[in-house]
Amino acid sequence: MGDYQDIFRASVDDPEAFWLGAAEAIDWDVKPTRALDSSNPPFYRWFPDGELNVAHNALDRHVDAGRGDQAALIYDSPVTGMQRTYTYAQLRDEVAKFAGVLSGLGVGKGDRVVIYMPMVPEAAIAMLATARIGAVHSVVFGGFAPKELAVRIDDAAPSVVVSASCGIEGKRIIEYKPLLDRAIELAAHKPSKNVIFQRPQAEAAMGDNDIDWVEAMAGASPADCVPVKATDPLYILYTSGTTGKPKGVVRDSGGYAVALRWTMPNVYDVDAGEAMFTASDVGWVVGHSYIVYAPLLTGATTVLYEGKPVGTPDAGQFWRVIAEHGIKTMFTAPTAFRAIKKEDPKGEHLAQYDLGGLQYLFLAGERLDPETYRWASDLLGIPVIDHWWQTETGWPIVANPMGIEAQAIKPGSPTLPLPGWDVQVLDTSGKRVEAGTDGAIVVKLPMPPGSLPTLWNDDKRFVNSYMSAFDGYYLTGDGGHLDSDGYLFVMGRTDDVINVAGHRLSTGGMEEVLASHPDVAECAVIGVADQMKGQIPRGFVVLKAGVEADSADYEEKLRAELVQMVRDQVGAVAALRDISVVAGLPKTRSGKILRKTMRGIADGLEEPVPSTIDDATVLDALRPVLRKE
Repeated sequence: MGDYQDIFRASVDDPEAFWLGAAEAIDWDVKPTRALDSSNPPFYRWFPDGELNVAHNALDRHVDAGRGDQAALIYDSPVTGMQRTYTYAQLRDEVAKFAGVLSGLGVGKGDRVVIYMPMVPEAAIAMLATARIGAVHSVVFGGFAPKELAVRIDDAAPSVVVSASCGIEGKRIIEYKPLLDRAIELAAHKPSKNVIFQRPQAEAAMGDNDIDWVEAMAGASPADCVPVKATDPLYILYTSGTTGKPKGVVRDSGGYAVALRWTMPNVYDVDAGEAMFTASDVGWVVGHSYIVYAPLLTGATTVLYEGKPVGTPDAGQFWRVIAEHGIKTMFTAPTAFRAIKKEDPKGEHLAQYDLGGLQYLFLAGERLDPETYRWASDLLGIPVIDHWWQTETGWPIVANPMGIEAQAIKPGSPTLPLPGWDVQVLDTSGKRVEAGTDGAIVVKLPMPPGSLPTLWNDDKRFVNSYMSAFDGYYLTGDGGHLDSDGYLFVMGRTDDVINVAGHRLSTGGMEEVLASHPDVAECAVIGVADQMKGQIPRGFVVLKAGVEADSADYEEKLRAELVQMVRDQVGAVAALRDISVVAGLPKTRSGKILRKTMRGIADGLEEPVPSTIDDATVLDALRPVLRKE
């Protein structure tokens, strides 16, 4: 497909020609004649004179092209013991019918629909049906607390909410309907109707404003696709863990469709008819982009998996899914692989399955530590590809572009900026730093199609949050460096850089060292307040399954080894002497370790439990350790 450097340069030197060329892979109702409207920076708009429908591009056009009988979406649910395959024709028909349900409830072009659902096919159907009629969906992670759901309902002001009676988290059944009812009670904005998908694991009591999904579908007429402007919003996705008024990342229709369609063959090396398994949740950006939209825009087969990497029922479930569904490319978060490594350190479950068709493992969502990279690499014997992006960007900023030209892998780096992304590292004064020097990672404007054009109803906050730190640049909020080969090393959020006696140190660098110890499954390092040095680092390690750690002698010996390793590899200046062995680390449901919350508790603050936490009991158990009680 051409040389990476040539394609990258073309994208940066002449983005107009590059992205108009990429737009040829999409069906347009009105074909764009120009790529970029840069008349009002930093509010750039892509394909301003184009019109399209994203759901048509994801479904109807493949049916029209003769792919109707191909598998579009495979639902695989070890927690319920269910599997179901939807062909492109079946999925198109279900989506058209549910679009008819929404139209019948008065939802029209530009109206919002909040989707609060577990990992069931109906979640994807609701998303695509909303897009089909030109409305705007906002998926809220299923099981979010009522207060968090309420603030999102108030911000998006949906006409209709689509939900389910319950979700299943591991072995727990979480009833959604009481949470939804309470959220609507708390919200100032009242949706006109709620469509509820009843699940047999826990049926919901229905109220006057509630409509049963199955009954509504039985009486619905299919709705046609409604063309929208390329610059019209496709969805709003609220960034996880926000407090107060949430930040609603807006995703436009045309730029997003073009960018995602481009990434599938070029980054993930997935084409029409091939299968991709993204183990995430539709509530997150990864689920939006690489469970639902990108695979379907490409005519590929996507797997929607309702389960965990371990415990539903074992640490071999990812291997089973890959083997059973003929997966070529898998994408998940590093934390999923750390969980598998902890439960099955020797990868013994793998022997039960034939993974002959798996060519790539992509990991993103947090920093991929070199130890997890090596473990997965050795176990699978295929390229394990770290890549880096954000809710705001919608698709990868930095990756190893497997469909263009595979690059040498450097553990600890997500490799090179992808076409369209002019990534730079700046110091506090806004000057570019030398190779190997850490600073703020930024993207030179304009950002490519698919990235956020603004925040929902909040242009001012968009500018203040992302565009005001350095003129002409998008501030990623991450720190790191570019090496002499142009490889990016992301060392963590800029607030994960700590200041120890005037020395700025990356907690990511210390975590890398701790994670390399053979007994450590995962770890976190945070900076806590210290009267003498300003901040000092504290480390927390979780041991691999099977490591005998019941003696005080073992823990003392392990701490001494870890302290010495950090001293040897980072330097004495790191001053990491306080390391605790803990049973688990608190995480969001998308797998990010809650370092900021840990830091606040360690500093003695009354830190609220984030709404995004996966298991609050882990934080409760850790609290006395953090506070040294």
